[in-house]
Amino acid sequence: MRLFITALLLVCLVIAAPTAKAQSNLVDLELVIAVDVSGSVDDDEAALQRQGYIKAFRDPKIIEAITRGQMGAIAVTYFEYAGSHHQLTLVDWSRITGAESASNFADALAFEPIMVNVWTSISGAIEAGQVAFRRSPYQGRRHVIDVSGDGANNGGTLVTAARDLALVDGITINGLPIVNDKLSRYGRPQIPNLDYYYTDCVIGGPGAFIIVANGFEDYARAVRHKLILEIAGVVPIKKPVATFMPAYGHDRPSCTIGESLRQDWEDDF
Repeated sequence: MRLFITALLLVCLVIAAPTAKAQSNLVDLELVIAVDVSGSVDDDEAALQRQGYIKAFRDPKIIEAITRGQMGAIAVTYFEYAGSHHQLTLVDWSRITGAESASNFADALAFEPIMVNVWTSISGAIEAGQVAFRRSPYQGRRHVIDVSGDGANNGGTLVTAARDLALVDGITINGLPIVNDKLSRYGRPQIPNLDYYYTDCVIGGPGAFIIVANGFEDYARAVRHKLILEIAGVVPIKKPVATFMPAYGHDRPSCTIGESLRQDWEDDF
């Protein structure tokens, strides 16, 4: 009888081990965070963006949103992007289940140096997000690419083409446009109505939405708000309105405005 019970326990352990391993790979959300460090973002602004996410993953409200999910866990990876040649992963896929793992993610993010580069390839960021999902060791009920930036796509493939391919894979793309009226380090103005550009040209998929940051100083607030909604799987009721309204009027920008402006800049040289 003792031998029988021992054998039965061993069989149960063999059956339970794969199940436990499978459970450890399950998450409510797989989230790719893509942050703009292009030529229109200076070092101080890049630091404000980074600090926005560091603070968010140490925020009790974010932890609460994570633990309230069905699995009580999300998986996150974070990279910074510029032109089509620059998508730099700072923290690879990490499973976050509570305050300790969230703090570890924030600590890893704070450890990395800040590097900015030239041009803006939102399409490259979306494509890098698709690749990240394919190599993710986790299985999520939802797949979201979270793109933030202060300008339009002007490098790589067209942003609408990259977006549409991601939607075919069942990915949702949310946006955090940083609307501001400052000139870039190269003296170039921002495009008018960036929130419309993100709405029409960047985001897509089930429950897609934008949260507007009114300048870089507002970035941390916008990140916290957006992450809580994304983790909970909730869409904001009211569309956020940017406070910076350019003098050009309220027309919706073309989805190729970034490419057109880049061609104009290159023609000037």
